Amino acid sequence: MNIYMLGIGGIGMSALARFFNMRGDHVAGYDRTPSQLTRQLEAEGIAVHYDDNPEKIPHKVDLVVYTPAVPSSNLEFEAIKKRGIELKKRSQVLGVLTQDKRCIAVAGSHGKTTTSSMIAHLLHHSGVGCSAFLGGISKNIDSNLLVNNNSPWVVVEADEYDRSFLQLHPHFAVITATDPDHLDIYGTHRNMLEAYAQFANQTVDEGHLWIKRGAFIVDGKPFISDSKTDSSTDVLNFVQASHSSYSMLDTADDCHAENIRAQKGALVFNLVTPQCIIKNIEMHSAPMVNVENAVVAASVALACGLTPEQVRNGLETFAGVKRRFDCRFRSTDVVYIDDYAHHPNEIESLIGSVRTLFPDRKVTGVFQPHLYSRTRDFAQQFAAALSRLDTLVLMPIYPARELPISGVSSEALLDMVSLSDKHLCTPDEVLQYIDHNRPDVLLTIGAGDIDRLVPHIEQLVKGGQG
Repeated sequence: MNIYMLGIGGIGMSALARFFNMRGDHVAGYDRTPSQLTRQLEAEGIAVHYDDNPEKIPHKVDLVVYTPAVPSSNLEFEAIKKRGIELKKRSQVLGVLTQDKRCIAVAGSHGKTTTSSMIAHLLHHSGVGCSAFLGGISKNIDSNLLVNNNSPWVVVEADEYDRSFLQLHPHFAVITATDPDHLDIYGTHRNMLEAYAQFANQTVDEGHLWIKRGAFIVDGKPFISDSKTDSSTDVLNFVQASHSSYSMLDTADDCHAENIRAQKGALVFNLVTPQCIIKNIEMHSAPMVNVENAVVAASVALACGLTPEQVRNGLETFAGVKRRFDCRFRSTDVVYIDDYAHHPNEIESLIGSVRTLFPDRKVTGVFQPHLYSRTRDFAQQFAAALSRLDTLVLMPIYPARELPISGVSSEALLDMVSLSDKHLCTPDEVLQYIDHNRPDVLLTIGAGDIDRLVPHIEQLVKGGQG
């Protein structure tokens, strides 16, 4: 089969490209700019080009897969529609690839990449096995793709953007968080929750759903789906599937942790589930939020048939995900952590974890806002979260699929941040700032192309060790 991919360098698209290439299909694609991911795809034999040129679309194409991040004004997108080639969104393709498998789908406004990667690692490490399409690069396999044709399980990150997750009908499903996001698509938080409710109810009859405590609480009140006709105030009244609640520490939840403590550079805790209690699990180099992710990942793994000892061993060997609390360098003098956080709550959590791990040290954050609409919708929350830093270096907004919005800019956001030590910098100026100021604890934060600075920053930080 000849497959062409528009936006092939995206993290989810590149996993599909790798899958098709491994299957023996002929794969080619377009992306706006080269990146480490596209260079890896090219090294694997996939042809990628970077100019929007319809003449570079292969003559023979059976299927075009595209991401909503590619604007409709893209010349190649228009040419493909005129040629009448079959055109599918990435989410539609994932729906097809998982329909005959036992799909484990992890959804949520944050936490889904780490949780899905953790589940995939637990299954893979135990020998139960799985295929997986991940939204990040798992450090254990140095990839965003696992393929195991002998296992019925397939783990996918269920993306809420553009209601993509509604293409999935999972056997097991997880909802990690439902903070307002993508309001350019949904309009209101309530509309977004309706989509999550629909996703929850697409769990198959014999399956199970895990929901984080508070995911369907709005302004302190239970969310009631429009599809529910009675006046029940049970927070999960609309969920038809068998389901469990989970949290980090709340003993009222079906799945939770207890006795969390730091011990020799690791977080140690007991896991409590309806099936069993697993004591003294160790997770290394993990932020506190990963205990919560581990609670639900372990619960799913137990439901897949893993033993408690397999769960323990899997969690203790989980190396994390690149760009998720990714410690790039650490010495006695400097710490450098890179993180994909692009929602105010994620940034708040990131800075809080850093403050816990490195108390009394000065924290500098380099942040690249992602999307004009998100920056507009959550400007006050972004400003509050970023004000928890000691020093802020703010980059211009990464537009992705969007055109500029009048009055929305990094300059306007910077004015709202209460710090006195704050700076607006281009990418080149960021490198100069770090070289001249040598931060104590340094964070790079954002979901745009800030990741392209990471190798250069890492070299600067290492070079200052002397």
